[in-house]
This record gives sequence, structure tokens and C-alpha cells, in this order.
Amino acid sequence: MINKVVSGADQAVHDVTNNSTLMLGGFGVCGIPENCIQALLKKGVKGLTCISNNAGVDDFGIGLLLKTRQVRKMISSYVGENAEFERQLLSGELEVELIPQGTLAERIRAGGAGIPAFYTPAGVGTEVAEGKEVREYEGKLYLLEQWLKADFAIVKAWKGDTSGNLIYRGTARNFNPMMATAGKITIAEVEELLPAGELDPNHIHTPGIYVQRIFQGSNYEKRIEQRTIIKD
Repeated sequence: MINKVVSGADQAVHDVTNNSTLMLGGFGVCGIPENCIQALLKKGVKGLTCISNNAGVDDFGIGLLLKTRQVRKMISSYVGENAEFERQLLSGELEVELIPQGTLAERIRAGGAGIPAFYTPAGVGTEVAEGKEVREYEGKLYLLEQWLKADFAIVKAWKGDTSGNLIYRGTARNFNPMMATAGKITIAEVEELLPAGELDPNHIHTPGIYVQRIFQGSNYEKRIEQRTIIKD
């Protein structure tokens, strides 16, 4: 059996180099690979292309990598919670590709499934369609969108085992599972790491065949992006 367990985040990202393309899982700041982001921050790699649903917030998640200018390009859907992202975008310091959320999810899924391109109606008639092929099917226009793949897919799961099988929890399932299939190397950090065979096969979301490295993370903050409470 291949040993996929590494000692921690530093070892997991040891071969991430300058100008790498990374997929970083999570939805908002839910289910993000907090430990690996900190390790990348410490490692200091530059020129990263980050594919993520969001850009984190100013002091958490991918926002930390933006603050230290380690990110060259963001490929994202929802970026409205990060003032530093906005500043870098408007000043021309950061290259950005904004993608409708469903299209982003499908482009990642296509990358993992080996499907180089597909047609979607999302974005027709908008800036998203600039430079892209448009075809008509049954009286409706569709854009040709290409797959997304990455050098490293870095995901976060609730539970995993030493064979790399993963179970996600809640909205962490929105992007982590499809990203796990679309990286040349997939790195998983988990809250609880169990021996192989301990997870119920019926509950596994990502089969271990997709995962090359796994470790048990620690000190998860699990931030809430916007806290709304009822005032007395």
C-alpha cells in the first residue's frame, strides 16, 4: 500500500514552486485548507495562479497570500469580501479571470473528468463571452468553455484515511470534491485522520485514488465570512 501520509502542511507543499497553478478548495471561508495556506505563506512562493471560488478576506484564507503579493493571477467567481483584492485589481497589479460560479465548478469538474471543453449558456452577451466561440442549439446561444486543471489541488476535508479517502462536511462539498480530481498532485488536509478501512465506503465523497498526500491539520479557525445576529 502506498504511504500517502505526510507529517504536516510544510511537507505537503514542499515542491510547490514559483509560478505554480493551484486549486484551493472551499466556499467563502468555509472548508478552506487553512494549514496549507499558512505553509505557502511561510514558504514564500511567488507568481501563483490561484483557482478558487473566492479570494478569501483581507486577513484570512487566500487574502493572506494576496497581501504578501504571492499571487499573480486569480481565477474566481465571488471576490467581493476582499478589499486588498479590489485594490490590486483596480491598480492592475493582479490578473483576474472572473467566471460565473456554475461555469467555474463545471470547468473544474471537466478538468478532472478529462473533458477539454463544453458549451454553456451562462455569460452569453456579456464580457464573459469575449473571444469565445458561440454556437446555437435549439434556438439558444451557448459559449464554449475550456476545462481547468492545476499543478496542485489543495483541499480540506472533515475526515480522511491513510489511503486518501475523504469525507467533506456541509458547504465544503461545493468545490473541494471536484478540485480533488483536477490536480496533477492532490493534497488533502483533514480534521480527523483514520486508519484505512475505518471510513464507511458509502459515505466517501473523494476516493483515495485521486489523493497523493494527506495529513491531519490543526488549529482550524473556521471563520464566518459575515456574521449576522439578531439584535435585542
